[in-house]
Amino acid sequence: MPTSPLLKFSLCLISLIAYCQLNTALAWGIEGHQVIAAIAQENLTPRAALEVKRLLATESNATLISISTWADENKTRANAPWHYVNYPSNSCEYITTRDCPDQACVIGALEVQTRVLASNVSDEKRLLALKWVTHLMGDIHQPLHASHKEDRGGGTYQVQAFGKETNLHAVWDIDLINNLQETTPALSARLLANQQDVQPITTSIPINIALESCKIVHKADFYPARTLDQQYLSKYTSILEARLWLAGQRLAQLLNNALQ
Repeated sequence: MPTSPLLKFSLCLISLIAYCQLNTALAWGIEGHQVIAAIAQENLTPRAALEVKRLLATESNATLISISTWADENKTRANAPWHYVNYPSNSCEYITTRDCPDQACVIGALEVQTRVLASNVSDEKRLLALKWVTHLMGDIHQPLHASHKEDRGGGTYQVQAFGKETNLHAVWDIDLINNLQETTPALSARLLANQQDVQPITTSIPINIALESCKIVHKADFYPARTLDQQYLSKYTSILEARLWLAGQRLAQLLNNALQ
């Protein structure tokens, strides 16, 4: 039976809406995740670096940097919640059964995939876990991936920034990094050189990292006026750079521990 033009249009519209819903939260964008992976690569122990290389060798030309965005490129309705955690409104209190049922949030997924990576399951499963861990350690450091569902992690908070109408989530994912106008290698090298003595690595526990992110969101000036000003840009670009550096260092620490 032929499909009517109206039905075809409706099906396409439904598919487009579903696709947009799955891809509204791409933490740090491509460059941010690659910077984190590059920083981690430079801080791996010889043993961890060798095991990462061995696992990656099963895929043509794969590197820690190239797999850092795999989880966004393969997002589905089932695994989309793995990329973030929603806290109650106006709170950073985390209750596993409420905020991460069936471990389906960035905290639970990172914990599960770390255990898989450190286990003796097949290399295929461990490589998949490596892809998830590399990506999710980035996601959990993006403040708006550990915030509140009321505004979809800043996705519905509209702002005028960098000469365009956008939303706060996109500002943090992409625009603040793009505004630096540095290539991935240049930004990675600068952060490695400048941040080493600035931020202590006090924890690599996912619950605590997510709490850090949530507390940034709760800063009084985190949600800007509807037009992003230079004061916001200066303050939060520094915080963003610190989060990228911490994510890279903590990813290396996680991999060093899991692959020892």
